[in-house]
Amino acid sequence: MIRVVVADDQPMVRAGLTTLLNAAPDIAVVAAVEDGRAAIAAARAHHADVVCTDIRMPGMDGIAATRELAGPGVETPVAVLVLTTFDIDEYLFGAFEAGASGFLLKDAEPAELVAAVRSVAAGNGTIDTSLTKRVLREVLTRRVTRPVVAARATELLTARELDIVLLLAQGMSNDEIAHELTLEVSTIKSHLARMMPKLGARSRLQAAVWAYQNRIVDLPD
Repeated sequence: MIRVVVADDQPMVRAGLTTLLNAAPDIAVVAAVEDGRAAIAAARAHHADVVCTDIRMPGMDGIAATRELAGPGVETPVAVLVLTTFDIDEYLFGAFEAGASGFLLKDAEPAELVAAVRSVAAGNGTIDTSLTKRVLREVLTRRVTRPVVAARATELLTARELDIVLLLAQGMSNDEIAHELTLEVSTIKSHLARMMPKLGARSRLQAAVWAYQNRIVDLPD
C-alpha cells in the first residue's frame, strides 16, 4: 500500500484529493494537512511514501517542505509530488531544485494523478506533459543553479550505466529499459541504485535532467 500525505491550504482541495486517491486500491491517504510544516510532521509520523503538496501555502510553503523532505542531505528522503494551479516557471524550478520527484497541474485528469503518485512512489520522476520541455529547457539555460556534475559522462559512469541513463532520459520505465538491453528488471534497479549517487540525483527525473545538462542527450525541438 502506498502511504500518502496530502498538503493543501484549501479544505475542499484536500478533501477532493483524499477521496480520489483513497479510491485507488493500492493507495491510502494517511494524513491531509494545511501547510508544509504539518506535512513534514505527518510524513515522518506515518512513514509516508509520497507527499502530494501544493506550493503556495501559509506558514511553510511547499518548496520549503520539499527541501526538508527530499533535499540534499536528507538521510531518508520522501518522494514529493508537487500539485499546483500555478503554471509559473519559478515555482516549478524552485520545487525541482528542492528535490521534488514530480510536478502535476491540479487540472490533470484523476487517472493522471493516481499514475503520478504510483510513479514517484516507485522512484520514477513525473512531469505534466505540458511542462516537460519548458522545465528541461529552463534547467539547461540556468546551469549555474545546478552545476554540471562531470564534464564527460564516461568519467563518471560505466558503459552499462551510460546505456541506462540514455534510455532513462527518453522516458523509458525500468521494464522498457530491461527489454531494450535484454536484462532483468532487478539488474536495471541495481544499476540505478549505484548510478544515482554518482550523479547526485535523488530520482529518475533528476538523473534524466543530469543527462540533458551534460549534453549526453539533446532536447528535441
